[in-house]
Amino acid sequence: MIHIRPYQPEDWPSLWAILEPVFRAGETYAVPRDISEQDAHRMWIELPRAVRVAVDDAGELLGTYFLKANQAGPGDHVANCGYVVAEWARGQGLAGDMCRHSLTLAREMGFLAMQYNLVVASNEAAIRQWLKQGFSIIGTLPGAFRHPSQGLTDAHVMYRLL
Repeated sequence: MIHIRPYQPEDWPSLWAILEPVFRAGETYAVPRDISEQDAHRMWIELPRAVRVAVDDAGELLGTYFLKANQAGPGDHVANCGYVVAEWARGQGLAGDMCRHSLTLAREMGFLAMQYNLVVASNEAAIRQWLKQGFSIIGTLPGAFRHPSQGLTDAHVMYRLL
């Protein structure tokens, strides 16, 4: 069984072991491929309003998400999230579980909508999952992402009301 709980500082080594290969691959997140562990910690842990981890019954960390306001001030009623599932835990529905959890948490925190700013078009599994969770592609940014093997790749902005 999967449990989604608040991040705890002792989770960081396991969380970094999941995040680092995703960031180094450069295929889905618009972060420098050589991002330092310190900068990744700031981005994923320190800046968001909430961070959650998904663990199995044995306590092994399988995935994570952050939740924050997409914009400041007059745009702070729209949430933004980022999700990462450990490579060995993919294909089990965990991204959908974390998405549903984040939608509930966002509502509880007073957000009225959620927006994903840069969903890389080649990340077809994520796009299918977010569409399944009620998001719509509201715009496509031509060539907005430099994919390491596919070159300039379109990215989608996805949105849903809560």
